[in-house]
Amino acid sequence: MRAALRLVRAGNVAVSFVGTIVGGLVGRGLTSWPAPTFWLLVLLAAASTALVTAGGNVLNDLLDRDGDRQNHPDRPLVTGAVSVRGARRLAIGAFVAGVLVAVPVAWAEPLVGLLLALAVGLLLGYELLLKARGFVGNLVVGALTGLVFLYGGAAAGNAVVLLPFAGMAILATLSREVIKDMEDVAGDVGRSTLPKERGMPFAAGVARASAGAAVVLSVLPLLWFVRLLSFAGIMYVFLVGASDVMFGESVRSLPARLHYGQSVSKLAMTVALFAFVAVAFR
Repeated sequence: MRAALRLVRAGNVAVSFVGTIVGGLVGRGLTSWPAPTFWLLVLLAAASTALVTAGGNVLNDLLDRDGDRQNHPDRPLVTGAVSVRGARRLAIGAFVAGVLVAVPVAWAEPLVGLLLALAVGLLLGYELLLKARGFVGNLVVGALTGLVFLYGGAAAGNAVVLLPFAGMAILATLSREVIKDMEDVAGDVGRSTLPKERGMPFAAGVARASAGAAVVLSVLPLLWFVRLLSFAGIMYVFLVGASDVMFGESVRSLPARLHYGQSVSKLAMTVALFAFVAVAFR
């Protein structure tokens, strides 16, 4: 069980589950307690996101076994803690279950079905084709992260208000993915990543630009639908400000301290998630 949880990357699965719920709460707003129907649809959407994320993570490990032998030798498929056959069954089961639990949500909110189809298509395209193309693959991973919030908003019937948050998630994830490619450059097998093709200084510049664009975009909710002096506005400014500082720190010393940079970026994304929750109380 422990090996299986590591294989699906339980932490990432949990974040995708929570991110979908956050998207739903921001989409609806919390001026009053949501009806049971809202919770049912959003929780089913969150379960769908978590299952598809789990399936994608298992597929990633299945296809990355050669590179993981050098970059991540403790991964369950490399150590033999989980068999290849078992991992294949787990990936297929997670994808199928993720689609099935979303059917009632898509019936009530058709945009959910379209976003799910887009997400699954992007995920499979990334793992089977685009991952080897480096920066294009980084963009796809960023898009999949942004779709988590749009998916939750769509389940609540209001995806439009999630667009700034999806944009921030895309840009922040893009920065972190480039940093991860910089960290793994020595052991990457069959991938034309940005640091391999254009060099570490250029990749560091892209990571900085992406993080900087995410910081700039974080102001948009205050210009659009969040009042600065409201409770939601004050909490959002405090939390997103802390997150923005962390994003700056994550790219400050690049291309040195790569593991530190991506760890700080991950922490910044967690704090940003709390900032998004604050917006639900607008």
